[in-house]
Amino acid sequence: MIKERYKEEYEEGSDLLWPSDKEDKITRQFYKDLSNLSKNINYSKKKKLKLFEQVVRIIKDKGWG
Repeated sequence: MIKERYKEEYEEGSDLLWPSDKEDKITRQFYKDLSNLSKNINYSKKKKLKLFEQVVRIIKDKGWG
């Protein structure tokens, strides 16, 4: 069953516009992709930081700093 976009009205005067199944699927995929991208960026930053920390340790161990 494919639901189309529909409007729900309440007594208080507020109206809600609900997405269709297609719009909902696209939105969920967008947020999933965005989440994965964010995880990859954070992983990349952590990896660069660890490399920098290793270089600093090597310099300190050699007595250069």
